[in-house]
Amino acid sequence: MFTQQDLEQLQAHGITPEQVQSQMKKFETGFPFLKLAASATPGHGIQALSPADEQAAVERWQAYLAQGGNVAKFVPASGAASRMFKALFAFVNGNEETAPADSPVGKLLANLDKLPFLAELNATTLKLYGADAPALLAAGRHKDIIAAIILPEGMNYGALPKALLTFHRYADASTRTPLEEHLAEGAQTAASHGIVKLHFTVSHDHYDLFLNKLHTAVPAMEAKYGVKYDISISEQKPSTDTIAATLDNQPFRDDNGKLVFRPGGHGALIANLGDLDSDVVFIKNIDNVVPEGLRQSTITYKQVLAGVLILAHDKVAQFTQTLRSGKYTRADLDQMVDFMRSTLCITAPQFDLPDDQLAQFIAAKLNRPIRVCGMVRNDGEPGGGPFLASNADGSVSPQILESTQIDMNCPEYVDMMNHATHFNPVDLVCYIKDVDGNKYDLPAYVDHNTGFISSKSFSGRELRALELPGLWNGAMSDWSTIFVEVPSSTFNPVKTVNDLLRPAHQA
Repeated sequence: MFTQQDLEQLQAHGITPEQVQSQMKKFETGFPFLKLAASATPGHGIQALSPADEQAAVERWQAYLAQGGNVAKFVPASGAASRMFKALFAFVNGNEETAPADSPVGKLLANLDKLPFLAELNATTLKLYGADAPALLAAGRHKDIIAAIILPEGMNYGALPKALLTFHRYADASTRTPLEEHLAEGAQTAASHGIVKLHFTVSHDHYDLFLNKLHTAVPAMEAKYGVKYDISISEQKPSTDTIAATLDNQPFRDDNGKLVFRPGGHGALIANLGDLDSDVVFIKNIDNVVPEGLRQSTITYKQVLAGVLILAHDKVAQFTQTLRSGKYTRADLDQMVDFMRSTLCITAPQFDLPDDQLAQFIAAKLNRPIRVCGMVRNDGEPGGGPFLASNADGSVSPQILESTQIDMNCPEYVDMMNHATHFNPVDLVCYIKDVDGNKYDLPAYVDHNTGFISSKSFSGRELRALELPGLWNGAMSDWSTIFVEVPSSTFNPVKTVNDLLRPAHQA
C-alpha cells in the first residue's frame, strides 16, 4: 500500500504505517453507534445542587486554592473565525449590492453602533474608502463595509482566530478580545497563591499573533488583577493528523502523489491536555466569554464545579487508601458502591461480585481521571448531549454524545434525544493526576470507536475525512464523569458575528 515516499512522509508526521492502516479500515467499516440506557436528566445522571450544596462546593474550592492547589485553564483556541462570518462572505461574494433588512448582514448593518470593533472598522474604512462605516451605510455601500471586516485588505477578521477578535467594548471605550477575557476569568476563578496558569492551543499560522497579543495583554491584566500569569502555548501535534480517503476508500493523494492528511479534530488535543503538569484543569471554549460586569454567574459556577470535583477526589483518595490497606469491611465496600452510584452515576453488574472481586473492580474504576461537566437546560442552542451509555465491561456511565454517535434509526434512541432536557456547553473541570500525584496517560482512556467520518474537499476534489473521538466525547470516554446543572447565564457562545449583538456581549 505504501511507497518509500509514503513511508518517509509518515515518519515526518510521527505516524506509523499501522496507525494509517487502522484508520483506512475505519473508512470501510465506519464507527459503531453507542448503546444508550437513557438521556441524563436531573436526579438521573445530572446533579441539581441545592444552595447549601453549592456553598459547600465553593468553600471546598476556595480552601483548595488557599492550600496552594495546582490548577490551570486549558483553552482550545486553534480555529480560525471563518465560520463566524459565513453569511458575510456569502454576501460579499454574491450579486446583491445591498443586504435585505431581515438578513443576518442586514441586521448587522442596522446595529453598527453595537459592534465592539466599530472603532477599528471606522479606521479601516477611512483608510480604504475615505469615509467611516456610518457614512458608507448612509450611501448604501453595504459591500464595502462588510468587505472591510472580513477581507485581507481590511480587518481580515475572516482569517484570524476567534481569540484575537474584538468581542467586547467597555464604557471607557476600551475593548477586549476573548483571549483577554479568559485572562480575566482565570484571575477571578483559578488563581492559586497569586499565580494563574493558562494554556492555549493555537494553530501554527497564528502562533506569532498570539505571542504578540500576550506580550501587551498580560502586563495590563497582571496590573489590573494583582496576579502573575504562567502562560503556555501548544500546537496540535502532527502525529494526531488523520489520513484522508477517496470516495472508494483508498488513500487520497494530492497532485504530486503525496498522501493528504487532515487535522483530527479537537479530540487530538487530548495529547496536549495530557502534557500539562497540573492536577486540576478547567476546559472551556474560546468564544464562551462575557464582559466583566456580566461575569458573576460564570465565576460562581466555575467555583461550584471545581468544588464538586475536589469533593469527589477527596472521596476517591479516601476509598483508595482504605482498599490499599486491605482492612475494608463489607460496609466500606457498600459505601464505595453508593458513591459510585449516586455521585459517579455508574451502574454495573460487578456490584454483585464477592467482596474481594468487588474491591478490585472498585479500585480499577476509581483509578481514572475525573471530570465534572456543567450542563445547561436545552433551550435550542447547539451542543452535544448528556446520556447514560453502556460500556464494554457491561457497566453504564455518563457520557457526552454528539448526534453522529447515536443510531437515528432506533426509535427508542430518537425518543431519548427528543426528550433530553440538557446539553453540553463545554464547561468542564478535570482532575488529571492519580491520588499519588502521578499524571494519567490520558490517551489510554480514549474510546477509539467513537470517531466519525465527514465529507470534505481538497483542490475541488471530494474526499472522506476521519475525525478523532472528540475531546469531551470519546476522548474522555473512560473517565469518571459527574454532570452538574448550571444556569444558562454561564453559556454565551459566539458562533456568528451577530451573536456579539446579544445583550450578554454588550458591556
